Amino acid sequence: MKERSVKNWHKHCLLPDGTELQEHSIKTTRNIVVGEFCQIDFGLRGADVYVGESSKIREYVWASGDARIGNWCEIGNDVIAKEDAYIGEGVRINGRLEVNGALDIGEKVEIKEGFTAKGNIEVRNPMPVFLYIIIYLMTLLHIKNEKELDRILDGLLSGEGDKTEIPLMIPARSKLNMKIFSVPSTMKIGRKCRLHGNIRAGSIDVQQDTVIFGSLRAKNRISVVDGVTVHGNVESGSTVYVKKGAHILGDVIARSIVLHEDAKIDGIITAPHGMRIERGT
Repeated sequence: MKERSVKNWHKHCLLPDGTELQEHSIKTTRNIVVGEFCQIDFGLRGADVYVGESSKIREYVWASGDARIGNWCEIGNDVIAKEDAYIGEGVRINGRLEVNGALDIGEKVEIKEGFTAKGNIEVRNPMPVFLYIIIYLMTLLHIKNEKELDRILDGLLSGEGDKTEIPLMIPARSKLNMKIFSVPSTMKIGRKCRLHGNIRAGSIDVQQDTVIFGSLRAKNRISVVDGVTVHGNVESGSTVYVKKGAHILGDVIARSIVLHEDAKIDGIITAPHGMRIERGT
């Protein structure tokens, strides 16, 4: 039985509409939320950027709003916040820290190339990012009960509810480098995204007009819909759904496959439990 508590919110991965995963950066116009103990070899560029405790970002953090870096994180390059910044205890920044607004900074922080802040500077340990993210999500989703957080996020990721304000979410203990994007549970990829890399997750749902330059692999179901192009193989321990208008340029390997007659698979199809052809809309 799934535990319904705030301990589960960070198992979700959501890449909102228009996300770009390029050679050196993840870009979005939304807020970015990174869970604890992540290893990300890209820069992060978004509105507000929140990085959970003990995470390592190999490149930069660039926020058009606030930047909040959790305790004992390591940032490989600059941290730039166009508004306020909150830097936790023991953070190491291997570039420069630039803050247009106020700066709250914890103890034992190392900034290799110095810092500038145009607003007030206060030395204290800010609220842990994990707790701050919970409060932020509750405010965003207009809920008062913490136990409702997982249920509402589950609904949003399954296609129910309004996702227009949901941030880019990378769950705790994710690994993202030039070869692989691995998350522990559900991944939902929005519309008109452009992603480079091989994606690994518990389950994967790819929305309209997204292009993926890499493979998809999941323990559970994978679904790709109209306008999605995958330049690689698709492999699932369960069922792969290839909807009308989708195009997979590699092989598809799964227990079973549901293939629309107007979808296209260029490679070899392997489905020991059978394949069903869908027709119509």
